[in-house]
Amino acid sequence: MMDISNEAEGLRQRKRRETLLRIAQTGLKLFVQNGYEQTTLEEIATAAGISRRTFFYYFKSKEAILMAFLDGGFAKSIRPVLLSQSTEKTPFKATCDSIIQLMSSHNREEAIIIARLLGSTESLKARMPGVFAEMEVTVYQTLCEMWPEPAKRTSLRMVSMAAIGAMRVAKENWLREDGKHPLQDYLIESFKTLENEI
Repeated sequence: MMDISNEAEGLRQRKRRETLLRIAQTGLKLFVQNGYEQTTLEEIATAAGISRRTFFYYFKSKEAILMAFLDGGFAKSIRPVLLSQSTEKTPFKATCDSIIQLMSSHNREEAIIIARLLGSTESLKARMPGVFAEMEVTVYQTLCEMWPEPAKRTSLRMVSMAAIGAMRVAKENWLREDGKHPLQDYLIESFKTLENEI
């Protein structure tokens, strides 16, 4: 017998995801066209075909739209990707391979636009250290699941911090060169440099 309640819940979840994505993509488009500071919540809501009240159901602010593009995808995606890595690898290698796999699938143009918008205002730039700290915590907690020995915790914390730091450098170099080469190339180079230094 068909479970109507589960089917309805699945439909609601799908519609919610579709609406959230539509709002986020609409906001991003308007930020590019009009500038981040110049774009209002009302303009985003109108262009997305929703009310201001509905906007606040999905996002608390304009800033939240950009932050969702930046950290939401990483935080939700890195754990399963990392857990799929073999523990025969070193924790550092498993982390680097996971980040390369995850980041190489990003849309180049969208990623560049988002990164530049995030660097365009002081309020957004001020949020970045916290975002990267959250990424480090996510990686660290996942590594602890894979290598649960208490004696490894300090080294796993250092691995997570080093890997996210190298990822940041790779993205900065990629943006500086306007995405001239695939992001994956910059990540590989950054991780190799770090590995050679340690």
